[in-house]
Amino acid sequence: MKIGGLDIGTTGCKLTVFDERGNFLEKAYRDYPIRRSGGEHEVDAGAILDSVWQVIGNMAGKYPDIGGIGVTSFGETFVATDQGGLPLYPAMLYTDPRGKEECKELTEILGRDRILQITGVDAHEMYSISKIMWLKRHEPAVYERTAHIFLIEDFVVFHLTGRAQIDYSLAARTQAFDIRKLTWSDDIFQAAGVKKELMSEPVPTGTAAGKILTQVSEHTGLSHDTVVVSISHDQVAAAVGAGVFASDKAVDGAGTVQCITPVYDNLPDLEIMSRGKFAVVPYAVPGKYVCYAFSYTGGALIQWCTEMLAKKEKELAEEKGISVNAYLEAEYREPTGLLVLPHFAGAATPYMDNGSKGAILGLDTSTTVEEIYCACMEGVVYEMMVNMEYLNQSGTAFTMLHATGGGAKSRVWMQMKADMLGLPVTALGTSDAGTVGSAMLTGIATGCFYDLEDASAHMVEKREVYKPRREMYEKYRKIYERYRKVYSAVRPLME
Repeated sequence: MKIGGLDIGTTGCKLTVFDERGNFLEKAYRDYPIRRSGGEHEVDAGAILDSVWQVIGNMAGKYPDIGGIGVTSFGETFVATDQGGLPLYPAMLYTDPRGKEECKELTEILGRDRILQITGVDAHEMYSISKIMWLKRHEPAVYERTAHIFLIEDFVVFHLTGRAQIDYSLAARTQAFDIRKLTWSDDIFQAAGVKKELMSEPVPTGTAAGKILTQVSEHTGLSHDTVVVSISHDQVAAAVGAGVFASDKAVDGAGTVQCITPVYDNLPDLEIMSRGKFAVVPYAVPGKYVCYAFSYTGGALIQWCTEMLAKKEKELAEEKGISVNAYLEAEYREPTGLLVLPHFAGAATPYMDNGSKGAILGLDTSTTVEEIYCACMEGVVYEMMVNMEYLNQSGTAFTMLHATGGGAKSRVWMQMKADMLGLPVTALGTSDAGTVGSAMLTGIATGCFYDLEDASAHMVEKREVYKPRREMYEKYRKIYERYRKVYSAVRPLME
């Protein structure tokens, strides 16, 4: 029997297939466009579903004995559908500005503290509920026709199985889920004027939804007995795939978005968490929670640098037979001294300020592309140092980071993170922790593994440990004291 992890991202989805012992076999990927125009940021849920059919069909043709597929997805974005699951309106991404006024109204009705204590998040228009309110107000005909409101995970699970269920961690991204009672909040839905019955049934992370529908089997080539599992929000799946199950470790997600995900053995003080704008989310381990400390541009900033600035360096790297990243990192030994504010797509935690812009400070006529590139890496980590100040107030206890994502392949960046954060960093063997975590939970649901520890022993590969160097920590710390002032200095100039 084979198991699969289906990871649905903002711009594409991939299905990764493993054998029953957790060994990687193959993966298929398909992308889909997002639309940004006139201030609207949308994705076509129908296009997402088409890509899902393609990757499943691709892998089912090669591995007809896939016994289980776990579904994980990005958060916040919702899909209004008819009774059969047909989308009625484009799906608004978390960056879409619609819902700002509705969020303000919801906060005025319930109060900021009440929303925080129920949902574990500070009220913000990025979450689903405000955008659902916007849809009801501005597209009443669409709202009246709506029979289901799905997020992406449960949208796909519904089309695979006919069952409308959503796991706790993704439900928490709506700002309408009670993270203590693990149910939809009557107070939130009543204040929002939205019908709670439109939402899928909340279930624990890793809950099987059932076998695939007959028409899905015929369309994709999957066995009629293939089980579909509701996994989680993608960051939770990545934490599972990183083998982080307790508070002594945290995840360093070095992907397009840079994210540190610590685990809390109990519900943390929500007021303290709100100081850093951290969302508190139910975890895959019952009774435990995680939060997300993140920057919108992690690997995305590095990619910007290589594509926009390093055109000549790409050619030189090709001549040497190495990646442009390896070429640009080759001579890095000391902090650059440059200050890069990595808000090229707005500021995430601890600011949650979409109006903030990126900045590069300290340039002169001798500054090289290599220095700017490495300074971008530094800037991402300096931003995580800011986040760490807030995380430390919340009683985090982790003493090790498990690094995943494409950035974990960079020895320079991993050592830089260890030195700057003053923590050992273990680089893991897989860059796709989300699909690994999804497959781990699917393996448990289908009987391949006993529990998370058993699944981790089979599927989490530790590649190398980077230890912090005290002398380098002190050098970075001096520069960080200047970096800490950059946001407050630059932000007023961007009004």
